[in-house]
Amino acid sequence: MRLNRMLLSTALVVVALVIQVSVLARLHLPGAVPDLVLLTVVGLAMVYGHVGGCLIGFGAGLLSDLAPPADHAAGRYALVLCVIGYLAGLARPENGRLKSASGPMAVVAAAAVGSTLLYAGVGALVGDTAARHVGLTSLLVTAAVYDLLLAPFVVPGMMALARRIDNDPLAEAGSAKAADVSPGWLSSGTGLRIGSQRGVLRVRAAKARMARAGRIKGVKRL
Repeated sequence: MRLNRMLLSTALVVVALVIQVSVLARLHLPGAVPDLVLLTVVGLAMVYGHVGGCLIGFGAGLLSDLAPPADHAAGRYALVLCVIGYLAGLARPENGRLKSASGPMAVVAAAAVGSTLLYAGVGALVGDTAARHVGLTSLLVTAAVYDLLLAPFVVPGMMALARRIDNDPLAEAGSAKAADVSPGWLSSGTGLRIGSQRGVLRVRAAKARMARAGRIKGVKRL
């Protein structure tokens, strides 16, 4: 990942995690908690692709595992978001631009349900049965509903910001300027040299014609 992508992803994940822990987790909503970190990973993965989504998901999940008041084994949510980021990156739209809202909303719903199931499955492997006592069905429904309600305010903004930061206007302006100066020579590495050689040949040919014309006029005078 490029440096600008890493800086933007880190900043967005940290902000989302702070809001998640300090605000959303204290709302005491029935069932699950709106997962702002998950939406951030999904939004960035749909711009950066499956590899970037996998890396961002792992980093975001690891921060969530270490942030208080985490009460589960470190690495558990990192694994979940790593898989979700990879799968969300596979659904990346062409050129990273949205054509309709139905695709991202479907990805968000699948990510909410899939992350809950995967988190509960990993917990069952390590002996954590909290999801069974709370009720897995209610967690799935409320997680999907909460994330779908929050997604229109988060995912499009994340994608737009990621596309804007990812573009380099200075590089684009420089390439456009170079194309305007020598549009036919940029396709070959020796175009500039060939163009200068042609100019020299034209000047030499003109001088030769002038010399021949002078000699002819001199003969006529004689």
